[in-house]
Amino acid sequence: MQAVLRNEFFTLTVDTLGAEAVSLKNAAGEEVLWQADPEVWPRHAPILFPWTGELPQSSYSHKGKTYHVVKQGFARDVEHTLVRVDEHEIVMELRSSPELKETWFPFEFVLTSMFRLEGKTIHHTLTVENPGQEELRFGIGFHPAFNIPFDDCHTTEDYEFRFDQPESPVIIDARPHGLLSGRCYYQWKNTEKIQLTDELFSNDSFCMAGLRTKTLGIYEKDTGRHIVCNVEGFPYKLIWSALAKPVRFVCIEPWHSLPSAENDPQEWNERAAAVCLAPGKRWSTTLSTTVER
Repeated sequence: MQAVLRNEFFTLTVDTLGAEAVSLKNAAGEEVLWQADPEVWPRHAPILFPWTGELPQSSYSHKGKTYHVVKQGFARDVEHTLVRVDEHEIVMELRSSPELKETWFPFEFVLTSMFRLEGKTIHHTLTVENPGQEELRFGIGFHPAFNIPFDDCHTTEDYEFRFDQPESPVIIDARPHGLLSGRCYYQWKNTEKIQLTDELFSNDSFCMAGLRTKTLGIYEKDTGRHIVCNVEGFPYKLIWSALAKPVRFVCIEPWHSLPSAENDPQEWNERAAAVCLAPGKRWSTTLSTTVER
């Protein structure tokens, strides 16, 4: 099932499968979001919950039981319930169930997704509640993909990522298997811009830490048209695209957690988490994306 929000600038479509934004069209009918070509990357803007990235051996244990799981969490792959859609917002919800607790995640949770349009800005708020009797530990992140180039008159090298101030991001290495290696390095120093090329993501994504920037965007250099994410409050900011030449899309991914490390313990409660939520508590985060196209 799909739900739609409209204003004078954009039409946003969200699918209950994964509570995923699947289309964002401007007033001219031009598509902003990547349209999930299965030969390149079959997603649009998935939610990453209750973990981000890979887990060692694609599994973890809790109270003596081993759970075999998928990369980036299961929230993107299951149906969410449409709670409300009106002229102002779309609200969807995913609750723990006997099936989810048996197969993937043995904890009580409520994950709510709320989408709003405000002028040329899309706000996506994720709220996690713990209705259970034990601590709820989880990771969480956003993963929107934006079409590049914006039109047929531009090519890959007409675009660059921009911070709002000079940055020397610490790159947290997760190669070659998507698990943290324990190594960090500098790819860029004292720069406000990262040039987009068809080779930039040949070795996968860049996970950046230590940033002071409040925004991270992709800009068309000759026109100034852009897509800018407010990443303030997110400890990790990733940029990525699939291995396609020329580049077909770029992802700007604000995360609150990291992939697991190669040597992480198998026990879930011994692993790092973005949030450790006590019974009866709730937590939320918002990604706000402004589009000038």
